[in-house]
Amino acid sequence: MTGLNTVLILVGLFLAGGVYSFSKQGMPKSIIVLLTIASVMCLVAGVMRIQGLWD
Repeated sequence: MTGLNTVLILVGLFLAGGVYSFSKQGMPKSIIVLLTIASVMCLVAGVMRIQGLWD
């Protein structure tokens, strides 16, 4: 399932870009925290699937 790994990592990077953009715009901290958590979760899940730790 390398396609799912790629999608998880790309979504995580997209959300990380959103965190950067929202912090530059001065959006509420709660939105930035939620996006950061979602980004980290997607990136970790994608990397864990690549490493074979989570199938």
